[in-house]
Amino acid sequence: MANDQAVSGVTPTQIKYLDRRAIYYQISEKTDAAAISLSADEQRLWERMDIIYRTLCAILYNFVPTSGHPGGSISSGHIVEGLIYRWMDYDLSDPSRDDSDLLSYAAGHKAMGLYAMWALRNELARAGRPEMLAEEKFQLRLEDLLGFRRNPTQHTPLFERFKAKALDGHPTCMVPFIKIATGPSGVGVPTSFGLAMGALDYYGSDAPKIHVLEGEGGMTPGRVHEAIAAAASAGLNNIVMHIDFNQASIDSNHVCLNADGPGEYVQWNPAELLYFHDWNVIDVADGFDFRQVLTGQKLALSIDNGQPTAVVYKTVKGWKYGIEGRASHGAGHKYGSDGYYKSLKEFETAFGVELPRIEGDNSPKNVEQNFYDTLMALRSVIEKNSEISQFFGENIAKAKERLDARKRSPRENAPKLAKLYDNNAINVDNAPATLVFKPGDSVTLRGALGSAINHLTKHSSGAMIATAADLAGSTSIAAINKDIAEGLFHAKNNPGSRLVAVGGICEDAMGGFMAGVSSFGRHIGITASYGAFLAAMEHVPARTHGIGQQSRRDLTGLPYNTWIMLNGHVGPKTGEDGPTHADPQPLQLLQECFPKSILITLTPWDANEVWPLLVAGLQARPAILAPFVTRPADTILDRNKLGLPPVTAAVKGIYALRRADPNADRYDGTLVLQGNAVATIFLNDVLPELEKQGYNFNIFYVTSMELFAALSASEREEIFPEKLALESMGITDFTLPTMYYWVRTNDGLRRTLYPFRAGRFLGSGKAEKVLEEAGVHAEGQLKAIIDFARAREKKTPVTG
Repeated sequence: MANDQAVSGVTPTQIKYLDRRAIYYQISEKTDAAAISLSADEQRLWERMDIIYRTLCAILYNFVPTSGHPGGSISSGHIVEGLIYRWMDYDLSDPSRDDSDLLSYAAGHKAMGLYAMWALRNELARAGRPEMLAEEKFQLRLEDLLGFRRNPTQHTPLFERFKAKALDGHPTCMVPFIKIATGPSGVGVPTSFGLAMGALDYYGSDAPKIHVLEGEGGMTPGRVHEAIAAAASAGLNNIVMHIDFNQASIDSNHVCLNADGPGEYVQWNPAELLYFHDWNVIDVADGFDFRQVLTGQKLALSIDNGQPTAVVYKTVKGWKYGIEGRASHGAGHKYGSDGYYKSLKEFETAFGVELPRIEGDNSPKNVEQNFYDTLMALRSVIEKNSEISQFFGENIAKAKERLDARKRSPRENAPKLAKLYDNNAINVDNAPATLVFKPGDSVTLRGALGSAINHLTKHSSGAMIATAADLAGSTSIAAINKDIAEGLFHAKNNPGSRLVAVGGICEDAMGGFMAGVSSFGRHIGITASYGAFLAAMEHVPARTHGIGQQSRRDLTGLPYNTWIMLNGHVGPKTGEDGPTHADPQPLQLLQECFPKSILITLTPWDANEVWPLLVAGLQARPAILAPFVTRPADTILDRNKLGLPPVTAAVKGIYALRRADPNADRYDGTLVLQGNAVATIFLNDVLPELEKQGYNFNIFYVTSMELFAALSASEREEIFPEKLALESMGITDFTLPTMYYWVRTNDGLRRTLYPFRAGRFLGSGKAEKVLEEAGVHAEGQLKAIIDFARAREKKTPVTG
């Protein structure tokens, strides 16, 4: 407000923040207390090792030009080096140990740095402590760098000769010690924090530390802010976040507010933001001073106040590379350019060598040979400088010694995930009594699912952890805590609760967070909200989780770690909330949109189908299991009286509500239904009238496209012969494309009933009125079905 418009008696004041549990430190060259002392020789070794690392980054970009992110990989080098060679407790010889501390590259664009750092560590161990090396497939060797940003189908000679790993453009779990895929905007932070919760809940007070690497640009997405709030509120004190703060993104060299003025993107800096969210913060003035870096990291590990901790390092993107700031974010020196050779000079001067110059043409074979020759020259330098490999090899060995000495073990009453996969105890046929509903009972699908999850959680000693977008009661996921605990999880104050708040109304962060919980490997994470929001907002975390789990299976042969995405309040029956919430689109976003076995959708209509479908879905071991459930209560129908098959038929993905009578005088085609609303209307009101009028249909209900697709071809043909899709129409709560497999003629699709059939979003109101507007109410179904039957020519009965 301009001064001449000021309100009399009101003057600006400085806001005073409420007290926080967190503490704030500053580390600079003047810091003495608890500082790390390095001898001149130690300082020289650390600096020389970093020169090798930065040179390796320059080499990687040169031989895979126009790809990768050299700037952030280089600026974060000292941070990662301090962690893996001094502070982290892990066993290089056995990446499968889940008692190890982890470093998660939430900043997935630093993948070049990850690969260079891992390959250098492997090389130092090979030269200095070879007994520390893992089985070859669990190493990342210098030779594997030939696969940087290469497809598995690469056929260049050296790639094939050395069986190099095809290293993705952003990190995946093909890389040892990497438990999650990262790269999409902001996903890496909440997923890394989910790893931390999984570790903390399984191991308790001496849980592995989860170190999370990110930059200030990667902190700008909203899901990161949501996750930061969640970690502090839940007391996830095993998180140490490391911020490579260099003020440079792809488009800006002044991302954040600082003393020079407002930021071009945001009006905070990472230290302020994290402290505001009740994180301990250690502000390191110079991220290229090993003494300051190691001191800040040591201090971070010493804090024991129950809050997560962040170390913020001031760095320069592309430091000493010859291209700095935003120009180095996603670009580097051109192939074989003077700039590239200048970037090698520091290494060549330090070690008294000249790395190979590129010779020959630019054919893939020749480029690869030059790449390999350069890597081998670097290997030779490491082998000849044994003091470096011995020093850091010894530090790698000490990391294992510290880990072994800790003797980390699961906490008392730790989750037992394997019990969920014991088919003798948990199978589709043995629904607990609380999940067997009698005809006439009034039950919600969401309530049945909540009860099923609660039963499995208790059976597995708490191996399920859930979150909801401020909708725990509304979605019935609050039932997970029944007879277990009350309230929300807090690591110190309420560790038994299986319900954690992830920032509040935060579907974005929830997806990544629970993918991380599942990825640690000791839990099944669950997210719950309106399907209208969840399927869309968690699509990117779901895809990223699927990529991570696929690559993990490729490396280890282990099954996927499942995350449950509970799509609640789906379809037109949530009509009172209006078209913004009562959305028929979510199923289309997920069904058949992922590679086979990655994601499974479930669409029960009967509450008694919930248990067998949930169990079948879990035992199929998808990366993501996505049940779709409605909000209102339904009256349980008498399946025996209606002549329906048992509820276990649902696990096949589609089952016949009716088979056409082969001896009847007429045959009227095939009807395919999907969705609780249309199915309950059909069975209550439409089927009796069709039978009264003598119609003779095959009638099917779809419970899971993916479970059906997982069957053998012969079983699929037996259950739903392909020819039936050529004489069918559909009726669905969802969108038309979800019917494309079951209805394959233009006429059948034209006659299919679905909420958008009139070309409009539906209005608000009670469920029955919204269903009427959609034309899927009883009268609409009956008319469309009779019109379909009348349009067909009389045919020989088909029973399937």
